[in-house]
Amino acid sequence: MFVVIRFKVAEGAQVEFRERLAAAVEVLSRQKGFVAARTGFNVDDPELLALSMEWVNVGSYRRALSPYEVKMVAVPLLSQAIDEPTAYEVLDGGSGGVNLLS
Repeated sequence: MFVVIRFKVAEGAQVEFRERLAAAVEVLSRQKGFVAARTGFNVDDPELLALSMEWVNVGSYRRALSPYEVKMVAVPLLSQAIDEPTAYEVLDGGSGGVNLLS
């Protein structure tokens, strides 16, 4: 499963935000079931940033939010996310998703 979390961050606040984002990803990456993470900014709106993470399953992602260190480092940052659903299951049940080009 994968998670897409979007943030609206003023350009002047992005240096500090990116430092906090890196710390959050680092602490989350130590949790059981974590596979990978990627961060980026929207090419049309430079104030729109995204964090995408891959987890073994939705349970491992939800459990990863419980440890004390995650609550202290990652959860405050995640609470600044745009309020929208974030957790997705891969359509084909595998790691690559559906090949829409074939």
